[in-house]
Amino acid sequence: MPAIDDVSGRATPVLMQGICQTFGQTQVLKSLSLEVSAGETVALLGPSGCGKTTLLRLVAGLARPTGGRILIGNTTVVDAEGGAFVPPEGRKIGMVFQDYALWPHMSVARNVAFPLEMRGIGKSERESRVVEALELVGLAGLGDRAPGTLSGGQQQRVALARAIVARPPVILFDEPLSNLDRELRESLVVDIAALLRRLGMTALYVTHDHGEAFAIADRVAILRQGDLLQVAAPEDLVSRPATVDVASFLKLGVILDGQVEDGALVLGSQRRLRPPQGFLNGDRSGQLFLPRSALTAAAPQDGVLAAVARHSAFRGDGYSVQLELEEGSFLDLHSPQRVAQGEQVGLSVAWDRARWFPQVLL
Repeated sequence: MPAIDDVSGRATPVLMQGICQTFGQTQVLKSLSLEVSAGETVALLGPSGCGKTTLLRLVAGLARPTGGRILIGNTTVVDAEGGAFVPPEGRKIGMVFQDYALWPHMSVARNVAFPLEMRGIGKSERESRVVEALELVGLAGLGDRAPGTLSGGQQQRVALARAIVARPPVILFDEPLSNLDRELRESLVVDIAALLRRLGMTALYVTHDHGEAFAIADRVAILRQGDLLQVAAPEDLVSRPATVDVASFLKLGVILDGQVEDGALVLGSQRRLRPPQGFLNGDRSGQLFLPRSALTAAAPQDGVLAAVARHSAFRGDGYSVQLELEEGSFLDLHSPQRVAQGEQVGLSVAWDRARWFPQVLL
């Protein structure tokens, strides 16, 4: 199978159709389909073992799926049924790994130049493109340094420069910032996002960090046990989670088990709530999702729900108060003033922001 067409410098879509991956008796990916538009950054977000890195490896050509096919641009790079398979070097993809994967015996410039050497680019053009790539990632003038003399953040910038120097059609990130401290991660993820948009590159970005995914991605794909739960823009995930699992994974608020009886919602404590007409789209048991934005602290006698303050922590612009609801769930809520431990708190509900998820009947 030939390599994909030369699309250097042009954003290219990626299409995954019905991707399955099985290791022994374990099904890691379950007929997963996802399309990444040209120039779009999609984050694959989920807990360890959900299949996100496996999917990235299949796109890179580091493994073959047991079912489905993948297209990069108009080229089928793998088809489990038809037998097509383009090896990694034929896909012309840039990759940034968690552990930098730099060669310690080579200078920074030599590390960055390596993809160009593999493509037979002449020395003069290689040197100019390496200088440009290092400038783009904020490492101008450090080409002669050894990777080991750089900080962790700088080494990851070298890896990023190496990934973009050939202007690949697609760039893949496998938890690239997980080895860095939080402050450095927050700074570098903003720089990476800005660079991808400046270059107009198509990117798949694997992470288990919500904030990282939301900061870098145009859309976020949430995976759980090999299934794709929801693909949406970060703001849509927060305001309109498709399932209880999505809301729970993103820690968007509190989720309470309930039962509908005579138009009322009965929670575990036998507290009966009266949501607006039409809110309870079903008359069976289910789960009530209350995002933080739907809850406001009130006097105990004025609240729809009852809670007890367990801890208050100052956050600069107020306090993060951990509340224990009488149903046994915990919730962190912002408060302009400290709430004493053990203090009774009422919670009012903005029902237009809440969601009722009826139990799915199989």
